[in-house]
Amino acid sequence: MKKFNVHVSTNIIWGISLLFILSMTVGCQDEYLDEEPLSSLSADNTLVSQEGFEIYLNGLYWTSREEYSQNDNLYFITNFPGTDIGEDAGAEYFTYRNWVSYLTPINNEVTANWNWAYSKIIPQANTIIVYANSPENDDTWESEEERNAVIAQARFFRGYAYNFLANLYGGVPIVDTIMANPKFDYTRSSREEVYEFAKNDLEFAAEWLVSVDNVPQDGKLTSAVANHLLSEVYISLGNYDKAIESASKVIESGNYQLMTERFGNYQDEPGDVFSDLFRDGNYNRSSGNLESLFVWQFEQFTEGGGGSNNGNSSIRNLGPFLTKILSPDGFPNLPTDELGRGVGRARGTNYALYDIWDDDSDIRNSEFNFRRDFYYNNPSSSSFGALIPPITMAEDSLRNLYPYPRKIEGNPWNENNTSGRITNDVYVYRLAETYLLRAEAYLRNGNTQNAADDINTVRQRSNAIPISTGDISEDYILDERARELLFEEPRRKTLMRMGKLVDRVQTYGLLESSRTTVQEYHNLWPIPQTAIDANLGADLEQNPGY
Repeated sequence: MKKFNVHVSTNIIWGISLLFILSMTVGCQDEYLDEEPLSSLSADNTLVSQEGFEIYLNGLYWTSREEYSQNDNLYFITNFPGTDIGEDAGAEYFTYRNWVSYLTPINNEVTANWNWAYSKIIPQANTIIVYANSPENDDTWESEEERNAVIAQARFFRGYAYNFLANLYGGVPIVDTIMANPKFDYTRSSREEVYEFAKNDLEFAAEWLVSVDNVPQDGKLTSAVANHLLSEVYISLGNYDKAIESASKVIESGNYQLMTERFGNYQDEPGDVFSDLFRDGNYNRSSGNLESLFVWQFEQFTEGGGGSNNGNSSIRNLGPFLTKILSPDGFPNLPTDELGRGVGRARGTNYALYDIWDDDSDIRNSEFNFRRDFYYNNPSSSSFGALIPPITMAEDSLRNLYPYPRKIEGNPWNENNTSGRITNDVYVYRLAETYLLRAEAYLRNGNTQNAADDINTVRQRSNAIPISTGDISEDYILDERARELLFEEPRRKTLMRMGKLVDRVQTYGLLESSRTTVQEYHNLWPIPQTAIDANLGADLEQNPGY
């Protein structure tokens, strides 16, 4: 068996426990009794065959999904409250009610997202890239194409991570290899340099990832996924021609299309084509969904099938706390298979739930896609089956009873409707967003007609009234993204990459305290204090304002 004379530690150890450092170490520093390392899955032992690389790639896909499932509510707090489309509203929640006191360098979500990138997905990707490129592994591959197909998956995830970091934090350190020893003198690259690094990774991925016709199973990367993300990164770099070109490679490939007819497991039940997109079992291409690009996979009753958090927790975090609603005779509402058990961790703003829905013909606001009416459902109550009337108490209206898009609903995880979790997979990208990215690039490139055409392609599927070139603006594109991608897209990152977060919160934030405390410097997150404190050999500069 081939052995590599390198001992790999994690790339960045800021804020990481000793246990994690040891678990990520490849090889063994001590030669006690000349024994092999205890872990049979160390990189030295595993990354010596195609099967070994497949094991590590599976771990990388797992870590990608952990962005969503590593914690009960981290993903939801990161992306929705404190934006134009969402807010923390329960009485015990205290996030973006005061931006100045909440968003600090010691904030948990600031640190946790940084650590997901630097202590998990980036070092895992770098390990695969370094070992796959090693001359000692040349005989592992039958061809350069085979080697590059493996590297392309790792470089996609690394590019994804650096785009993620640049959107949230601006300029960050770039780590592109594995380290023999801990390093304490990192410095920040500029935001543009980070985007450029992500672009280079994604260009390689787009060239060497397989087409969808050759993808081995649902949930795997394709060249179209890389081109979709490349379009966004090119926009961030101001290269709008290339952004249009990358998006067009996906749209015009002939492999994908917006779904315009009923499909999938529930097509014979009441609904419409938009609601079909979000029914359990309909997310992947194998269901007939030709709009799907990249999907995080969840599988109930399967070890590891739900990630660290055991399932998709969208209904728990985004659904109202209906079990807090009492009937007139004092009986609480009950969890059901259809409604699950929400706790109202984050809810939509008036902008997202009401203001953008001024077109009665738009099926995205139909009864099949938006739940606006609720009923007493406790059989012990004399009001069983009656419509719950409008409520006036702040806690009830803010947290316990509010409309929501039904895309967050699904079948209960492990058949337990009290868990707050569902079996649905999760879209990372679908073709509707590719059209909206290309529309944004066209707008920034001065071509408002093509921008309107792309937006109208998306609106036409939803039976929405077409728009004209005079309607097109950055804000209109954000409005259309909210209609199409509500609680799908990572909204905070979208607003931050576009430089629109502060303006949109001041205009559309749900709570006055949020609207009035957000400051211009909040367009970027702070660098975690743990990272600054651990970087003893150089000054890791903090973002202005923090």
